This record gives sequence, structure tokens and C-alpha cells, in this order.
Amino acid sequence: MTTVALETVLAKAGLNVRPTEFLALVEDAAKRLTPPSPNPAHYFSTDQRAALTDVGFDLSARRDDENDYRARTVAAHAVLAESALTVADAAAKLGVDDSRVRHRLKEHRLTGWKSQGGWRLPAWQFTADGVLPGLDTVLRAVPGDQPALVVAAFMSTPQSDLVINGRPATPRQWLLAGGDPEPVAALAGTLGTAI
Repeated sequence: MTTVALETVLAKAGLNVRPTEFLALVEDAAKRLTPPSPNPAHYFSTDQRAALTDVGFDLSARRDDENDYRARTVAAHAVLAESALTVADAAAKLGVDDSRVRHRLKEHRLTGWKSQGGWRLPAWQFTADGVLPGLDTVLRAVPGDQPALVVAAFMSTPQSDLVINGRPATPRQWLLAGGDPEPVAALAGTLGTAI
């Protein structure tokens, strides 16, 4: 019964993956995260803990009756991994040789991550007939320490500085609509910085 429900959800989301493969992706993503019940106070000195609690931060460990905060991240990572293209897939989509895709990755004109099976390239950076307009400008601005999941979340989250028809647009929507990539690059350059 659970497999049928998961198949239905995956199909509605447009993910072409068997439930067992998707669950393996979820398991792998969960293993990469922090321990299931970290004690946040452990990561700070006594003075830092005092300062943080003085301004209202709760540094206590997660209670057994609380939802695991990692679940959304694990699901997002699994979907990102499942929808990503291989180098061969990207080359076919772009009508180029595999080596050209690897060259673009090296030059930060495409983004991806290495897995056991080779490079994986997130699907958000591609269009039906090529690469997202202005992508190279945006990717040059992304700090090098930002993981693919952070960049994917940024590219799919509406930004108040990017307005189309009176509504905040995602960076991807902005670029697809022919918007100037410079404002997106400026926003991307702040990824990972405290605001």
C-alpha cells in the first residue's frame, strides 16, 4: 500500500523513479546530514551559549515528540538528486560532446556535484532547448562554498527584488522571462552570508 502511495506522489511530482530507488536516495541524503538528535549547545562555548540564550535562542536538544527538522531537507535533496542530469544527458540536451559539458562545469558555466556515478547537474539550470539565459553570470557570483541544494533553493524561491507583473519572481522565472542576470547575480553573491 505504501509503495502505491509513493508511486502516486512521485508520478504527480513528475519524477520518473521507482519507489525503492527514491527511498535509497532519501536514505543516502539522511546519512549526509547531522546526527538525528544533535545537542545545539554542544557546538558553542559557555560565553556563546549565554549570549545566544540571552537573546532568546533555544539551544536544547530536539524532543522525541517534535518533528525532525531534517525531513524537508532530506526530501529536497532526494528530489534534486533524482531530477539531476548526467553529463551524457546534459550533452544530449545541449547538442554537444560530453567533454564540452565537463569543460563548462570546470569554468562554472554549469553547476553540479560529483557522485559515485559521476557528475550530476541540477535540472533547474536547463530549458527545453538549452541553458537558462544568463546562467553563467549568476553562477560566477555564487560563493564557491555553497552546496547545490542551497543554489537550487535560491533559484526556485521568489525574491522581492525580482518582480514580474507586480509579483515576486524566482530567479529562474526572472531569467526565463528575459530579465537582466545582474540583479540575480547580486542576490546569488550573498548566499551563505548572514543578513
